[in-house]
Amino acid sequence: MTRRSPSATSLLLLAVSLAAFVALCVVQRAPMADALVYRAEGAAVLAGGDDLYGFTVTRWHLPATYPPFAALLFTPAAWLPVPALKAAFLAGNALLLARLVQLSARLAGRPLATSALCTATALALWLEPVFQTVLFGQVNLAVTVLVLWDLTRPPGAPGRGVVLGIAAGIKLTPALFVVHLLLRGRRREAATATAAFGATVLLGVLALPAASADFWTRRLYDTGRVGKPWIVDNQSLQGLTARLLGDPAPGPAWVLPALAVAVCGLWLAARAARERYAVLLTAFTALLVSPVSWSHHWVWCVPLIAVLLADGHLRTALLTTALFTARTMWLLPHQGDLDLRLPWWQQPLAAPYPLLGCALLAGAACRGRRAVPVPEDPRRPGTAVRPRVPARRGRPSPDPDPAERSRQPSDSSSSASTIR
Repeated sequence: MTRRSPSATSLLLLAVSLAAFVALCVVQRAPMADALVYRAEGAAVLAGGDDLYGFTVTRWHLPATYPPFAALLFTPAAWLPVPALKAAFLAGNALLLARLVQLSARLAGRPLATSALCTATALALWLEPVFQTVLFGQVNLAVTVLVLWDLTRPPGAPGRGVVLGIAAGIKLTPALFVVHLLLRGRRREAATATAAFGATVLLGVLALPAASADFWTRRLYDTGRVGKPWIVDNQSLQGLTARLLGDPAPGPAWVLPALAVAVCGLWLAARAARERYAVLLTAFTALLVSPVSWSHHWVWCVPLIAVLLADGHLRTALLTTALFTARTMWLLPHQGDLDLRLPWWQQPLAAPYPLLGCALLAGAACRGRRAVPVPEDPRRPGTAVRPRVPARRGRPSPDPDPAERSRQPSDSSSSASTIR
């Protein structure tokens, strides 16, 4: 089947959306601070890597926070002038967003035509997590694309799990998907992902031994150096709890609920009837229980909206889109320690994403029935095979006439239908 060319309207919408974003960056002189951190990491690697976790850059004094393997990948950024680096990150993230939209549709079992892909990409750019990711020059879209691409590959595809392990080596949060694979009975993929992640750690140790020892024995556990966990930027359970209690270090008050949410979320993912729901439950569980989940980490809103639309939940999809577009956390006073002194009615506005994540888990739990995983159709990743209903014994179905038989779908087409 040939793919139709995109319509002029969809291309125009995409061009206008990208041009408006670029103009906004120019007017606001967007520093793309995270891209500058990655550039500094690459320069530190070229200088030997001994000071990889000792420097800070930009006026916000941002340090390196990813594993040494990620710093190795950032090495080419050190060779680019800053304007070229910003242009490369802008163009690269635009392409990655289009790929994320495409993979989200594949996860939902509803492949997109080219025109629909262009339109969805143009609109998705203005979702707050996506917007902030592109504005900061972040790698969230790249990591999410790696994870989603690997998880939606056809069953039996060679090397399933390798890319997931590499994504975990760049940013540790995707490692929770290894547990997801184990609980879904995909042990070979879990082992492959674990081996790939181990290879990234080993490569970091061999290339940057001092920096690796520093990261894995000390920096990994110092989450405070990433940023203040109680500010509205942090849309994790820890951020919600800290603001709710007015305590910058809530300790067990968030650790115990986070453990409960982790167990509950993974349990629900293991029981999910459809792989698409299992993937989303695992992703949002990881975002909730991570000590720090900045608002731009929530780019998983794109596949969530795609699945809601594919399953016919139009109203819920529109409400979810509105929530991820409203930017309520930035409308509140959040200078200094004002985040810790918000009145009760502003608390939901300060934590829209973790509240949505909790609602997603609660909704999955309220479904009540035990769901049995449905096998995937290897020809259409993300879709399920409709089971064949056996004929009743003793009462065979009447043989249809030739005209009726000619109108019936063949086995190959009916077996690929999606269970809604």
